Amino acid sequence: MRRQKFKLAFIANNSARKATYKKRKRGLIKKVNELSTLCGVDACAIIYSPYETHPVVWPPSAIGVQRVLSQFTRMPEMEQSKTKVNQETFLRHRIVKTKEQLKKQVKDNREEEMTEVMFQCLTGKDMMNLNMTDLNDITWLVDHCLREINKKCEKLKNSGRDAGTANVVGADPILEEIKPLILNVNPNFSTGFNPSVAADGMQSSTWLAGGFVNNNGASSSYNSNQLQGRPGIANDIMQGQPQ
Repeated sequence: MRRQKFKLAFIANNSARKATYKKRKRGLIKKVNELSTLCGVDACAIIYSPYETHPVVWPPSAIGVQRVLSQFTRMPEMEQSKTKVNQETFLRHRIVKTKEQLKKQVKDNREEEMTEVMFQCLTGKDMMNLNMTDLNDITWLVDHCLREINKKCEKLKNSGRDAGTANVVGADPILEEIKPLILNVNPNFSTGFNPSVAADGMQSSTWLAGGFVNNNGASSSYNSNQLQGRPGIANDIMQGQPQ
């Protein structure tokens, strides 16, 4: 059975609070003992509570506790407070970390969304409902993918691979034919940016890099050998109608 999620908050009922204290106290002492034994580190615990006359300490001997505390107090003050946090500081650090994770997730979601829109352009979907931010993001995505393709082609050239990879390297002439379609994008959108052309350029480059997987998960049969030497190849790819 799945355990019920425990809410971390002050327990108002006195009897329940006392029972929880006894249970958690035993668990804390046990964990400190295990940490010291398994990892060979110096550790101690001191617990004050209204339910007991004297504080609960570990290790049980006063000499062991004094040794650990003396070792701590001999450290410089900066080192003492380096990793020391209270509940407020701990929560503040968690909030900052969570915000960073959220920011990264929003960026990843946006990139996936624009990638889907970019591929929908190839099916003739109307782009008039996109705003300027969407168009800018698509332009960045197309440029990013094109740079990655060029890096891949350059890497294959310099690696001196055998004829098994020569087909991918040999696709450069077609890439040069399609590149003007992508580079013709105006980053300021002052002369009429056509996201369909940019997306088609991206799609074409992806085909040339070694086969494109469409939105339905089906691999295209296009590769550099099939496209090599075909007239009007840029128009065929843009229209999605192989000859």
